[in-house]
Amino acid sequence: MLKNIEGQTIPNVTFSIRQNDEWIQLSTIEVFKGKTVVVFSLPGAFTPTCSSTHLPLFNELAPVFKENGVDDIVCISVNDTFVMNAWAASQEADNIQLIPDGNGEFSDGMGMLVDKSEIGFGKRSWRYSMLVKDGVIDKMFIEADVPGDPFEVSDADTMLNYINPNQKPVEAVSIFTKPDCQFCQKTKDLLIGKDISFEEIVLGKDASFTSLKAITGNDTVPQVFIAGKHIGGSEDLAKYYN
Repeated sequence: MLKNIEGQTIPNVTFSIRQNDEWIQLSTIEVFKGKTVVVFSLPGAFTPTCSSTHLPLFNELAPVFKENGVDDIVCISVNDTFVMNAWAASQEADNIQLIPDGNGEFSDGMGMLVDKSEIGFGKRSWRYSMLVKDGVIDKMFIEADVPGDPFEVSDADTMLNYINPNQKPVEAVSIFTKPDCQFCQKTKDLLIGKDISFEEIVLGKDASFTSLKAITGNDTVPQVFIAGKHIGGSEDLAKYYN
């Protein structure tokens, strides 16, 4: 039975982490002492739900969490440090600290270590998230104890809504650009100046001109989308925010 342990202190564990070709010993005291930390834990790096939704949304909303008093966002998984480092690089998850619980000691101490031997995973963490304040668990969102890998309550939106129910929804922003484009840079500067996070889709690297024309109906850049709506170029974006 997966038990909610709100009000208790997080387990005292030391993680072995590989950084810059050196072994680093990182304790939970260093991670949590004197800080407000959002933690989310999942069955494994590179797995579908973890890679497509769970990690990316926490990474995307990290600036909003910080605006609401969160110092750090931490992802903990029962994987070794080399796997977690490779996953962080592939996800470009610069806003999140990925911590390898290689021996499962932290997950076991949380009461969240489960047996997934039927799919060849061995012992792994159950999927959950929690808000930790100075080492004490303030709130936990634990997925239902049902077969499979449920993902209903441990997501970033649920945690953000708990921390600030009045937080306005964050609109997803994507920009088609190309290298050495002054209007593209102008558009990015406008968004950066407003502290708006965005995804940049670079022609020739992430997409082709054929994709640009098929999606936007235009063959010029930049082309901006906000919350699924095509805004247009740099001048159109300026009008949108004015």
